[in-house]
Amino acid sequence: MLDILIIGAGPIGLACGLAAQKAGLSFVIIEKGCLVNSLYNYPATMTFFSTSERLEIGGVPFVSLNKQPNRNEALEYYRRVALDNKLPINLFEEITDIKGDADGYTITSNKQTYQAKKVILSTGFYDIAVKLDIPGEDLPKVKHYYKDPHYYAMQNIVVVGSSNSAIDVALETFRKGAHVTLVVRGPEVSSRVKYWVRPDIINRIKEGSITAHFNSSLAAVRQTEVDIQTPDGLITIPNDFVMAMTGYKPNFDFLAKLGINLTKDKFVPQYNPDTMETNLPGMYLAGVVCGGLDTHLWFIENSRIHAEMIIGDIVAKGK
Repeated sequence: MLDILIIGAGPIGLACGLAAQKAGLSFVIIEKGCLVNSLYNYPATMTFFSTSERLEIGGVPFVSLNKQPNRNEALEYYRRVALDNKLPINLFEEITDIKGDADGYTITSNKQTYQAKKVILSTGFYDIAVKLDIPGEDLPKVKHYYKDPHYYAMQNIVVVGSSNSAIDVALETFRKGAHVTLVVRGPEVSSRVKYWVRPDIINRIKEGSITAHFNSSLAAVRQTEVDIQTPDGLITIPNDFVMAMTGYKPNFDFLAKLGINLTKDKFVPQYNPDTMETNLPGMYLAGVVCGGLDTHLWFIENSRIHAEMIIGDIVAKGK
């Protein structure tokens, strides 16, 4: 029987593995995709808000040529951390069920079954997109994930949202020749947008290079056009692609199925903030999954401490 089974091989799952290894505990990390799967699926041009030292895990230095590292540098860093420390990681394996008893947990995947005394859920939030719930959202032209701007050159693009991802998409596709319309539910571009990017989008809107509709929402999508509900009424504009950068959410159904209590409003899971242990004894949460719908509350730099908190609690309780 393993001391710990860790679900999720993102940066925080790896941090938990490093802490468990240091404590001399037996463990396996299970990941349904590739190593640091969420980071891999980030846009190819993505730059982090955090500086490299704030993304470090396990005391391993993260050296970057830039003040803020990019996606490729992060992939290189976390891959080297995993390989150099010989972390036991099973990739492309999905957990389907977890059952608890007096001895610990039986964890079933689509490949095999594990026995572990403790379970750490570090499953992130990037796999399930927040839907718009509007007519036409199921059309292939509606995208909730974005990889590269070249694909959208010379196309009429509607970008929904005002977070970092939405603003990056709007600016990058505009600079590759797309005709960009930004649809923002609030009255302005989000204050959480990266400080060196926010003036850029504001100036592009002011000069008319990018059209922005504030206090507005996308109402319907059709093959060659979309409807936008604005303060001045419903408008219809030509459209080739909709980039719905409306955010992502953890797999709440899976958490509820396991028996973890969730709040009714924002689906925040129940856990002890001092130990990260849930209402299920021996089952812990780490990383952004702790925030429920408020996925902006937790990120790498402020949740990497969860690893030491969890492993410290497990060791203190005698494994």
